[in-house]
Amino acid sequence: MEGSDTYLIRPNHQYKFKPAIVKECIREIVRERLSGMRYDPEEVPELCRSLGECVKDKVKSSGFDKYKLVVQVVIGEQRGQGVKMSSRCLWDADTDNYAEDIFLNDSLFCMVAVFGSYYY
Repeated sequence: MEGSDTYLIRPNHQYKFKPAIVKECIREIVRERLSGMRYDPEEVPELCRSLGECVKDKVKSSGFDKYKLVVQVVIGEQRGQGVKMSSRCLWDADTDNYAEDIFLNDSLFCMVAVFGSYYY
């Protein structure tokens, strides 16, 4: 068909946000960067920023370029305490999704969440 519209309001199945792939990206980067690291409150703000950028770049390169990505990184000192976190979003349940992963060692904990919202 010549002159047909190419505007898509839904992503093809192969381009949908896939939490399993994103979780693996998160896990790979966090394990590589934080294994053996000790908690240092002076380094945490920059570490959170750099981890967030690294995760965002890796997820973007996985083929989710039609998605707005929001990456949340939380790092805290591990002292045996419990931590509860929650998030709220307004999104399209057919196209938008999220992935998260948690890393723990003797000194620190790290939670990374990636939210993918489809660009219409």
